[in-house]
Amino acid sequence: MPTEILMPALSPTMEEGTLAKWLIKEGDIVAAGDLLAEIETDKATMEFEAVDEGTIGKILIEEGTEGVKVNSPIAVLLAEDESAEDINTTSTRAPEAAKAADAGDKAAPAGGSAKSAAAPAAPRTDSGDRIFASPLARRIAADKGLDLSQIAGSGPRGRIVKADVETARPQETPRREESPAPAAAMAAGPSADTVAKIYADRDYEEIKLDGMRKTIAARLTEAKQSIPHFYLRRDIRLDALLKFRGDLNRQLEGRGVKLSVNDFIIKACALALQSVPKANAVWAGDRVLQLTPSDVAVAVAIEGGLFTPVLRDAEMKSLSALSYEMKDLAARARDRKLAPHEYQGGSFAVSNLGMYGIDNFDAVINPPHGAILAVGAGVKKPVVGKDGELAVATIMSVTLSVDHRVIDGALGAELLQAIADNLENPMVMLA
Repeated sequence: MPTEILMPALSPTMEEGTLAKWLIKEGDIVAAGDLLAEIETDKATMEFEAVDEGTIGKILIEEGTEGVKVNSPIAVLLAEDESAEDINTTSTRAPEAAKAADAGDKAAPAGGSAKSAAAPAAPRTDSGDRIFASPLARRIAADKGLDLSQIAGSGPRGRIVKADVETARPQETPRREESPAPAAAMAAGPSADTVAKIYADRDYEEIKLDGMRKTIAARLTEAKQSIPHFYLRRDIRLDALLKFRGDLNRQLEGRGVKLSVNDFIIKACALALQSVPKANAVWAGDRVLQLTPSDVAVAVAIEGGLFTPVLRDAEMKSLSALSYEMKDLAARARDRKLAPHEYQGGSFAVSNLGMYGIDNFDAVINPPHGAILAVGAGVKKPVVGKDGELAVATIMSVTLSVDHRVIDGALGAELLQAIADNLENPMVMLA
């Protein structure tokens, strides 16, 4: 029976994508792991791999097609004993089956490859007794003495493929993965036609929303509507940090390392989350998940939107390691080359607009994070010293946006104090 190749879900928020380019053509023989196509998601262009071997019998979606729904057929794969005639004589997806698949097919987990684009499911049967498995998978199962009915299939619509039987053990119980929640729909407002009529007598250019802009609009609308934000603000004195940074950069010049103030901010936040572990948490619907490592996300502006790549285990890394990793992630973010696992996750985020001359601002929490730190520019201001003397200092204004479901006021204040202590006493971060 011909097997449909389905549009993969390459991230938890992906509901549709653009089939940017086919890397194969009809009649090509492919094996598991061969590249089939390039898929443009809301954040990046990713390669899609075959999960089974066979011959490409028919391409159903032309390259360049936008708005292809996840789990909809994009091509047909023929097994070794099948021909193109089977495509015309066999219904690979009856209307009832299509409805069931649309309702029940599972999206790939964050960071997963296209091999897991359809979640593992119990093998489906035809007329109640046929198990969907590739010929190669059947041969390997027979050689190993495995019962195919007890193996979870990771191929399209639960089909058992080579990788499943190679890693299976006798009497393995198939398991289904939970489907990740789809991205929230954009809030209702005036229709496009209504708005267009208002500006009918004015010159304007209509800019079509791409996948990234739609996702940003949906997620931030969801964030402002569903997250009870509150804000904590304070000034942080940077003189000691700037002097310390200058000394370090002179010593690291021979290694080609140049630390930025943002590198220190990331490290300060990571260590503060360790000092105040109850604030290192995310909202998970009906519970709070308190993380052990400090995984800090950092907002990176790109053309048409932004990414928030995540620096994992940031509390464990040196300043130079954080600097190198941040530069690498930012460069690949601007080229839209990040994999989903590199910009998903984390419990806390940093958004720094100081380099644009912004004194202070309030950032929107990126769910499911518990908080985000908005960082303004360092500005020279008059300050009153401990002995009452007047002096000039470099002051940076920061605002901590907090999810009140996760972090209460006193806990948020404790976290912000820990961040400020680290930045005002930078030597502590090397201890």
